[in-house]
Amino acid sequence: MRFGLVVSLMLLGSAAAVAQSGRTARQIVDAMVGNENAAELHRGRYLYVSEERSERTGGHLWRERVAETSVGKVRMLMAEDGQPLSGDRAAMERARLADIAAHPDVFERRELALKNDEKHAKQMLEMLTKAFELSGPREENGFWRIDFKPNDSYAPQSLEERVLHGMAGSLLVDEGATRLHEIEGRLPADVSIGFGLVATIKAGSNFSTTRDRVRADEWKTAVLDTDINGRAIFFKAIGRKQHAAHSDFRQLPDDITVGQAVALLLK
Repeated sequence: MRFGLVVSLMLLGSAAAVAQSGRTARQIVDAMVGNENAAELHRGRYLYVSEERSERTGGHLWRERVAETSVGKVRMLMAEDGQPLSGDRAAMERARLADIAAHPDVFERRELALKNDEKHAKQMLEMLTKAFELSGPREENGFWRIDFKPNDSYAPQSLEERVLHGMAGSLLVDEGATRLHEIEGRLPADVSIGFGLVATIKAGSNFSTTRDRVRADEWKTAVLDTDINGRAIFFKAIGRKQHAAHSDFRQLPDDITVGQAVALLLK
């Protein structure tokens, strides 16, 4: 009896909080996307520590210092699988950074190709307001929990949208700032493109991103997980697995150059 009473009071409290907010799930998501787009125009630059295991790292756990610039992220590898770099490898890493400083144009072209991940995350946010059915919100420790699932009436405009549109999941939106704290999605069923001849992304493929406030008006990605599996044209395997955790954020000048970022990392 007592447990049932506690649960009932929690549900009533959550319902009352939603009613008090006076906003539907769609209104909250619309406001959140607007705030994220506005923040993107004035995004600061940061120095932080990254620990990542992915295809990029060859499956090893890399600990890097990362300095953000307007044209991309300059990274310095510090340790692999918990062990500091050997003398020779550390020297190679410093030489690689020196080459970046000497040829920032080459670095910029290479980084441009890597911005697809950020593009996909932004595309997912934009799609939330038009391609998904939203339910909630439920109050959860200072956040709104909102669930999403595909809106069957939406026609995806690209192959990428076909995959994203197949996702179902949830997001957490900060109540006070109306900013995205967390989003997670999972494919409940295979997504076939071109009747499976072009590509098939397997059920269970999933992603999640957690963002934390680092300043009053600045939110940064703290944890990123991706596990995408499938097959593409000519039976080529698709395997995208990544885990990254970012910490120790320190603000940098907005106009920091690639050369200045390299000098900072080499200190």
